[in-house]
Amino acid sequence: MVVIGSGFGGLTATRAMDHDGVSVTLIDRTPHHLFQPLLYQVATGILSEGEITPPTREVLRRQQNARVILGEVTDVDLDARLVTSRSGEQTTVTPWDSLVMAAGSTHSYFGSPQFAEYAPGMKSIDDALAIRGAIYGAFETAELLEDPAERMPWLTFVVVGAGPTGVEMAGQLIELSRRSLHLNFRSFDPASARVVLIEAGPKVLSTFGPTLSRRTLGDLERLGVEVRLNTPVVDVDELGVTVRSATGTERIEARTKVWAAGVRASPLGGLLAEATGTPRNRAGQLDVLADCTLRGHPEVFVIGDMMHLPVPAVAQVAIQSGRFAARQIIAKVEGRPTEPAFRYRDKGNLATISRFRAVASIGPLRLSGTLAWLLWLSVHLLYLVCFKNRLLVLFHWGISFLGRGRQERTAPAATRATTPAQPALLRKAAS
Repeated sequence: MVVIGSGFGGLTATRAMDHDGVSVTLIDRTPHHLFQPLLYQVATGILSEGEITPPTREVLRRQQNARVILGEVTDVDLDARLVTSRSGEQTTVTPWDSLVMAAGSTHSYFGSPQFAEYAPGMKSIDDALAIRGAIYGAFETAELLEDPAERMPWLTFVVVGAGPTGVEMAGQLIELSRRSLHLNFRSFDPASARVVLIEAGPKVLSTFGPTLSRRTLGDLERLGVEVRLNTPVVDVDELGVTVRSATGTERIEARTKVWAAGVRASPLGGLLAEATGTPRNRAGQLDVLADCTLRGHPEVFVIGDMMHLPVPAVAQVAIQSGRFAARQIIAKVEGRPTEPAFRYRDKGNLATISRFRAVASIGPLRLSGTLAWLLWLSVHLLYLVCFKNRLLVLFHWGISFLGRGRQERTAPAATRATTPAQPALLRKAAS
């Protein structure tokens, strides 16, 4: 078996294939597994990148039938059953009997890819570190400016998209400015920073139901976040964003923007679509059969964010579909009947707003406040891959949530803006 992608789906499928009758090759362009739900905490200085990126080889070190190849997949030949990947100048061709496509997703700018230059999303460690550099660099630049009017755009942070990632990012930016940076600067008060959360739809956390959506909106506003609903973004540039509301267009001057508004399936889906004629939806997801396979290719599984089935694009879907694909392959190896369809078991949704504030939707149960926050902490610790990482994350959470500290403020020099006269540097950070 060949697995493409070491995210939740790919790593789960690989680990579930620890079987004597199977040899597994996992191919990914990065050498680590990424615990993506906590990327915003890397971006805001709570966690270090190493705490949410255990090395894939370390995770699989005891699984003797699993091999890891570092490389970017450039071609998938369905007829010859070959995957071609490239790492630097080295090209590797890997044969397969069964293929699991679990390459995940990337940002979606809804037809305006030029926004990416000025409003980066969070899908990789590089993204998170660039955003961290932009955030802390904005505060550093504000310290150098004497004119309050000139300083304010540097202290205005815009988050686009009010799903879980956007809500969590906005909440942590408020926590950062109101608590963690208290007394850190002399020319201005960090608490004067402005955090604007922009959502094109009518609700925040729309998938959590009306009760928790209203509760989240109230919590965000009490914390000091400016929430703009029914307000689509129509333009983004170096100096700010332009939005459209019921009263017309409005300009928000902001040097730091974060995009959390949408996702699109990995471009690798295009390779399979072209090879098989398989349709894709607007998010780039491939139409698959009920058992997660491509029509006419029962040996090819498409899982997680890349598959188009009536299930949400969340980590639990990737995990469960990864296990399902592994069960199907093992059943074929052992000569047993396979399952006719993938069935997703919804384990609920969780989102944190700030320390001691979160919301949880689990079946008919709706929780908010401290109890939901403790549940959120427990679940995320449980799903971190390595025990060592759990201890480190717990330690840093104690520093940040019980105290005021943000220990991880270091960012690559190329992503830190230090003077207003460096627009090219900011563009590099955003890209």
